[in-house]
Amino acid sequence: MSQQVVHPMEKFQRQVRSLVEKKILKPTDSLWKISLLYGDEWPYWKNELQEFDFSMQDPVSMLLAVETWEDEE
Repeated sequence: MSQQVVHPMEKFQRQVRSLVEKKILKPTDSLWKISLLYGDEWPYWKNELQEFDFSMQDPVSMLLAVETWEDEE
């Protein structure tokens, strides 16, 4: 039996999806709006998003559209 490790970005994506479902964020909102909700954790997540070539002006829907998160080795 092997356990799959969930990528941190997948967890983040689920949290953001939940915020959209609760109507706290809109799919058309820019990613930078997440910073208002994540406070001190935002620099970490901003860096992670940028490493996956996201811009802070990209809509939240682009983050939610990602199907697989893989780090380059």
